[in-house]
Amino acid sequence: MPTPPDPERPRPARVVEPVRVLRARPTDALAELMRELMPEPGERARTTPRAEAEEDTEELPPVPAGDPPAPRPRRRRRAVASALAAAALAGFGGALLLPDGQEPAARPAPSAVPTAAPATTADPDGPGTLRRGDSGPAVTELRHRLLRIPDVFRDGSATGPYDAPLAAAVARFQLWYGIRGDETGVYGDDTRRDLESRTR
Repeated sequence: MPTPPDPERPRPARVVEPVRVLRARPTDALAELMRELMPEPGERARTTPRAEAEEDTEELPPVPAGDPPAPRPRRRRRAVASALAAAALAGFGGALLLPDGQEPAARPAPSAVPTAAPATTADPDGPGTLRRGDSGPAVTELRHRLLRIPDVFRDGSATGPYDAPLAAAVARFQLWYGIRGDETGVYGDDTRRDLESRTR
């Protein structure tokens, strides 16, 4: 069996030294500028050519002879500008308060005879809606119906006004049976329909 040849020694190569890169530092430009402006003793200051210096400057227009112009009233301008800004903000704020698509209504002329406010206000949720503070036979009927639903109106009384425990029981009923048409704790049309169907 032949033997493998001896490995050769590596040839001697030139050793490569790392290259050092010199980069200009931000302070070098400042030092160069300082050398130009303040030469060392015995050295003349370097000056830029006259044409280059003229390109950097611009001549001002001549001042007309005569009386100096009167100072402009700045305070009046500021007052007018701030009044306009306040009026614009008030207008935009009022426009934001209007419901979508509604035009502002013209104000009626003030009359000498005051008009009386309507004696009754319509219930926003519809007739028959019950909420905290109400009382009467409709509240008593609601209490009786809730007592028939297990665990909704525990330890509840069959009589009394529409108070916090009754509102909590109505809210619990709404949550447990998934009623979403009425406010939480308010006995409206949707809650009434569902409760009446379950307590016939």
